[in-house]
Amino acid sequence: MADIGTLDLNLLRVFDAVARERHVTRAAERLHLSQPAVSNALARLRLALGDELFLRRPGGVEPTALALSLAGPVAEALDRLADALSSEAPFDPATSTRVFPVAFSEYAEAVLAPPLLAGIARAAPRCLLAIRHTDRTDWEALLTGGAATLAVGVLPEPPAIYTRLRLLPEGFCTLMRPGHPLAEGALTTARFVSVPHILHSPNGSRDGAFDGALAEAGHPRRLGAVVAHLSAVPEILKRTDMIITLSARLAKRLAEAHGLVSRDPPIEIRHTRLSLIFHRRFEADPGHAWLRRLILAVAREVEPARPTAAGGA
Repeated sequence: MADIGTLDLNLLRVFDAVARERHVTRAAERLHLSQPAVSNALARLRLALGDELFLRRPGGVEPTALALSLAGPVAEALDRLADALSSEAPFDPATSTRVFPVAFSEYAEAVLAPPLLAGIARAAPRCLLAIRHTDRTDWEALLTGGAATLAVGVLPEPPAIYTRLRLLPEGFCTLMRPGHPLAEGALTTARFVSVPHILHSPNGSRDGAFDGALAEAGHPRRLGAVVAHLSAVPEILKRTDMIITLSARLAKRLAEAHGLVSRDPPIEIRHTRLSLIFHRRFEADPGHAWLRRLILAVAREVEPARPTAAGGA
């Protein structure tokens, strides 16, 4: 095994790119190098480490056991080095070409991304916001692994190594098709649970925000469907007697876009609030701080949500 002091940092960058891409040509493109240059670097690493590192297979390469054990530490070390260097460099949004990898819940992306991207386009036209999905099950893994530098969603209280900023307070609205039996009249809890409900759950969970409160009230609801993506919901609502209860701002947008009826649900639950969570090592990073300020400003300007039809709970 090679002495760490003898390894060229550029060789570790090549290793990291191949480990991430599992493909030599794509790794070369990622590094803006030629394929022979990447192959030569891998040959030097194999000699230094005494291991094949990556084995050819159809469609790319497969890491050896040693490569798998090194991939995480090498990626973390390089990411931390990049973070440290970027935090010391001045950040000029007008000229920066920085890529900001972030993780948003579907609701956070729908509500915040449009005005956020408009703000970035005006102030930092050469920067890139790269959004991936997150929820309460994977946000910490994304931040720890470096896939995202901040996460926005309805997220649990984080460990002390993270900073949490609270954003939008949010209520709930229930959506249904026009002419639905629940579209008119008093929306009692008994009527509310008399029809099947859709649960939007990207991670497949069948436990929604309302289920605990309904069960405590003695009115458990019946799920008619669990869906991973909201894009199918309006058509499902129009074709069935199912209803769905969502964060109010998102429900309002869907109601207006698809001609759905929106009503206040009869059960009160504690309002949720979006959180922005990031690792404390980014506290002094000028670019990261600029993006955080922009997200906070956008969140303050997001309009409040109200039901779109009369005849509330």
